[in-house]
Amino acid sequence: MRLLFDQNLSFRLVLLLDDLYPDSVHVRDVSLREADDAELWRHAADHGLTIISKDSDFHLMSTMYGPLPKVVWLRIGNGPTANAADLLRQHRATIEQFHADPEAAFLALG
Repeated sequence: MRLLFDQNLSFRLVLLLDDLYPDSVHVRDVSLREADDAELWRHAADHGLTIISKDSDFHLMSTMYGPLPKVVWLRIGNGPTANAADLLRQHRATIEQFHADPEAAFLALG
């Protein structure tokens, strides 16, 4: 499972979580730092990435467009990058189950 970290999350998450989510990328790694949500959505769908974001707008998109790409919403507010990393580590099994469910489109964690 490969993740695409949104611009509202630190690029450091790619390295911090490489042991659990290898080959994940941050929007800046794929020249999407200034992209709008629709561009991120298309890129994630085209490349088999699960979007990780603190932006609730992706919830509406997942409702409208369905489960590709999948979206994980981190409901943690502003805080240290370690908080986001810890949340994604603690919920690894939940994220795996979500990823494996072909009908699941959106997962909120926090």
